[in-house]
Amino acid sequence: MICGDCLKVLPTLQDESIDLVVTSPPYQDLREYGGNSFSFSRALPQELFRILKKGGTIVWVEGDKIMNGGETLSPFKVAFCFKDVGFKVHDTMIYVKDSFPCPEQTRYLQQYEFMFIFVKNGIKHFNPLMVKTKGYKPSKTSTKRYPNGHTAPLKYEQGKEERKRGNVWYYKVGYMKSTNYKDAFQHPAIFPEELASDHIYSWSNEGDVILDPFLGSGTTMKVCQDLGRSCIGVEINPEYCEIVRKRCFGRTFLDREVEYNYEVFKG
Repeated sequence: MICGDCLKVLPTLQDESIDLVVTSPPYQDLREYGGNSFSFSRALPQELFRILKKGGTIVWVEGDKIMNGGETLSPFKVAFCFKDVGFKVHDTMIYVKDSFPCPEQTRYLQQYEFMFIFVKNGIKHFNPLMVKTKGYKPSKTSTKRYPNGHTAPLKYEQGKEERKRGNVWYYKVGYMKSTNYKDAFQHPAIFPEELASDHIYSWSNEGDVILDPFLGSGTTMKVCQDLGRSCIGVEINPEYCEIVRKRCFGRTFLDREVEYNYEVFKG
């Protein structure tokens, strides 16, 4: 864990040293973060492209903001910036919450955020999460429809009762639902441990190095410990770093030893 500004810390990391980035930045000042703010610039995706290994992946979680009567579309501007520096947009996923603030009376309830999956030079790791196929019936053939509207038989694997999950993921959020670690809620905007776990499992393997440049309350680091991944977390707010220290390292691990480094960046 490094306590410092990620825009100053990331240039000190080695080229192609990171397998996966999982993060939710403090976008568009929707929350107050102890007096710290973040303004997105091209410098961040450029640094992430440099330090990410070939075949590496970024999970970027971001919602939109209503400003001057309309949505800013900032998440898509960010996605185009990542694309401009060399990333491919591998998938645009949706994170749906089971609770949400009340919007203006002329708008429907704002239930979701975007989860952009950016990759460098093609995808390297993919461990798909599976779900049971609803209404499963053994069949020899299924049908594929082509762009011209014609259909043709498609061989179907008999006995296949599971399929990959869709790219719209649902999570319980809020107090003692996003995590059962109470002190994490001292941070104003945590994402669910289950969300981090699903992505880290999907896009990395055991022993890989995961980076969260906006570590916050330490969700990414906590899940990396549980899944056997190494983690580098950067957080600018010393108070949040203290939450992470207690959450991830202030307890006894009975089944494994955990190496802990906490550095205050003075570059």
